[in-house]
Amino acid sequence: MEPQLLHSVGDGIATVVIHHPAKRNAMTAGMWRALPPLLDGLAADPAVRAVVLTGEGDTFCAGADISTLRGSSDEAQGLAVRAEDALAAFPKPTLAAVRGYCVGGGSQLAAACDLRFAQAGALFGVTPAKLGIVYPASATRRLVSLVGPATAKYLLFSGELIDAEHALRTGLVDEVLAGDELDKRVAQFTRVLAARSLLTQASAKEFANGRTDRDAHWAEQARGSGDTAEGVAAFLERRPPRFTWTTPGFGPIGG
Repeated sequence: MEPQLLHSVGDGIATVVIHHPAKRNAMTAGMWRALPPLLDGLAADPAVRAVVLTGEGDTFCAGADISTLRGSSDEAQGLAVRAEDALAAFPKPTLAAVRGYCVGGGSQLAAACDLRFAQAGALFGVTPAKLGIVYPASATRRLVSLVGPATAKYLLFSGELIDAEHALRTGLVDEVLAGDELDKRVAQFTRVLAARSLLTQASAKEFANGRTDRDAHWAEQARGSGDTAEGVAAFLERRPPRFTWTTPGFGPIGG
């Protein structure tokens, strides 16, 4: 099978799989280009409540497949940045399920997700210093927002790999699971996400990411959504809520 991004949708959850096992799921130029339009389609699909990004087999993503990036380094980096930014801008919750190596471009993709659950034994690295590359400003700021400036400098200056427990202590990872527990925990947690109000999630995501110009927009969405009335009624009636709000009018997020 050619290197590609595979995806499936079930029970409200879209699973996107980085599939290039011959090179530890390294991202080819075509895969970088494919991610933004794939996310556009999932954002517009009302059946999708959240996205899980993972890698084929026992590796998340070992970075970029340099052999497929024939243009300038600026062009190659631009492909990765556009894909990363599209993932960060995705209007629904995103979760990276990480096994094995999560390095270079793989770490950029994981950091662009809202949450990161890792298998014990996973290894994380931000490696531009090994190649003499200026790490993108957007990726650097995103890393700093996750782990703070001191740990971001540690990772960027050294290019050293850290294990999942170290990543958990720094905030790069949210949960670490035993090898046979990762899939079970991701499935359980994404069921929780799919059952909650997407109105709450989408607005909280924008606010947490620092957007300051949409307060009136979200107040209007809340007034017209019916989610609050449904949530209160479900609580009083002791039943699961049936939230119906979905992301309206999102244009392309791929830049």
